[in-house]
Amino acid sequence: MNNTHSHLKHKPVKKVFFAYFFPSILGMMLMSANILIDGIFVGNGVGSAGIAGVNLAMPVFSLLFSIALWIGIGAGTMYSINIGSEANDKASSIFSLAVISTLVLLFFIGLIGYLNVEKIAILLGANHDTLSYTVDYLTILFLFGWLIALQELISIFVRNDGSPKLSMIALGMTALVNILLNYVMIFVLDLAVFGAALATVLASVVGLLILCLHFLKATTLLKISFQWWSWRLLGRIFTVGFPSFLAEAGTLVFVAGYNLAIVHLLGTTGVAAFSVINYLHGFMYLSFFGIELALQPMISYYHGAKEKSHIQESLRIGEKTAFTLGGMLLIIGLFAAPVLVSFFGLESDEVRTLAVQGIRLFFIGYLFIGFNFVYMTYFQSIGQIRASVTIALLRGFVILILLLWLLPKILGVAGVWLALPVAEMIVALLIICFARKHVINKRTKTGTKAFSSQ
Repeated sequence: MNNTHSHLKHKPVKKVFFAYFFPSILGMMLMSANILIDGIFVGNGVGSAGIAGVNLAMPVFSLLFSIALWIGIGAGTMYSINIGSEANDKASSIFSLAVISTLVLLFFIGLIGYLNVEKIAILLGANHDTLSYTVDYLTILFLFGWLIALQELISIFVRNDGSPKLSMIALGMTALVNILLNYVMIFVLDLAVFGAALATVLASVVGLLILCLHFLKATTLLKISFQWWSWRLLGRIFTVGFPSFLAEAGTLVFVAGYNLAIVHLLGTTGVAAFSVINYLHGFMYLSFFGIELALQPMISYYHGAKEKSHIQESLRIGEKTAFTLGGMLLIIGLFAAPVLVSFFGLESDEVRTLAVQGIRLFFIGYLFIGFNFVYMTYFQSIGQIRASVTIALLRGFVILILLLWLLPKILGVAGVWLALPVAEMIVALLIICFARKHVINKRTKTGTKAFSSQ
């Protein structure tokens, strides 16, 4: 047994969860702070058109991040399962295969995107007011976004290899450097949106260098190994990680869907208001990934070690944490919405009013998002991919798109803000009715017939 992972076997589940959870949630909130910081600096230094232009580019940021999660969580899950069953050589091969495949995939995405950047900006909804800003931000993402994705990928593996605190420190330093560079790029060098994007990338390089300190540890199993490489192994990584890709790629659908729905009702004013909500949502939403990143190494390891009761206890703790976090975020939204909106330096009273109203309705969804993440992570971590994919598709695609089309016809702008909360609530109810009892109450079998299983 590698000393790095012995705490998973010997410590109480509750202590292990919070040892992973606090660094994970702080790390993810610091990671998401990079997006929020861009919005605040662009809003104050460039204006409403600038912040709207950056928001239109966010689906591409989500795509890069979702690929990192897709390969990272998929390979990280397999890595921890193999560590749990003491197949260390195979674990090292999984890590190296994940890094190489991520870099190759992002190279082709970046090349295609850079060569078609203006067409992509227009496709995402950029108009005469926002096109130049969207193109500037996308150009940096396509050229250097692989550094952002690589930082997240390595962070996942460092966490799975028993160093969640180092992962948190790296993301914290990324956020601090991003604040400094945003100020320099926008207010000193006058590089506007282009500078904001460049600041985010350069800050990620700093975080990546800090994560590399983990490789100096004598106990690390994160090594380049070709022993177990195969197309079958690569396919398994992509299969296991697919729910995480859907969860984050759903953000792409979410942003594009909301932009289209709100621009139809309110035009550029509505898009600017949604931009504020989306920046805040990016910050809040990634905090729930902290729960996923805490549970995934635990459940994967316990599954590999055949510790069924530990998995059930992990889920109960995850549920309580999810509801507590969601309730806190909802209270913040209800009572602090005007203060949150004021950070973005918006000049229009109409945009500010719309954003405040939107936050108070939109944040209701946080009561359910964490619960849905817990069960999506559970199914993914034990290899029940179909059930996990079903949850991701329902909450991020099928039900959300249907409600974005239906609710505005009934409730107007309020229907747009309520589409995500209602979608998350419906999925949570489906999980409670068809999945939870089979997972929590069974003592003899880790798994479920919920939705469908492999």
